[in-house]
Amino acid sequence: MEILILFIFTVFAPLCILSQTLQESGPGTVRPSESLRLTCTVSGFELTSNAVHWIRQPPGKGLEWIGAIGSDGSTAVTDSLKNRVTITKDNGKKQAYLQMNGMEVKDTAMYYCARERHSDRTE
Repeated sequence: MEILILFIFTVFAPLCILSQTLQESGPGTVRPSESLRLTCTVSGFELTSNAVHWIRQPPGKGLEWIGAIGSDGSTAVTDSLKNRVTITKDNGKKQAYLQMNGMEVKDTAMYYCARERHSDRTE
C-alpha cells in the first residue's frame, strides 16, 4: 500500500506543480536614467489568492528581494528602492507589474517574479 501511495504522489504531484506558471516579459535592456516596466503573467492560479514577489540577481551575486504585492493589493518594497519602484497588478489579466524608474548601471540584473501561495499580506 505504501508503494502505491508513493507512486501516486510521484506521478500526479508534478502535474499540479507544472500547471502553475509565471512568465516575465519586458524590454530586455534599458539605458541609464530610463524606466523599466516588467510584466509577470501567471496561469494555473489566481492573483486574488496569492502574493507575487519580484526578485533580481545581479551578475555574480546572490538574489535580492525587490518587493511584493499581496492578494489584497497591499505592497511592500525594500527600503533602498522605495523611491524608485512601484508594484501593481491586474487580477483580470492575471498580470503583476514592476515599474522601476531612474535605472542605473548598478540595477543590471536578471529580474524574476515568484508566487507566494495563499498570502493576503506582504509583511
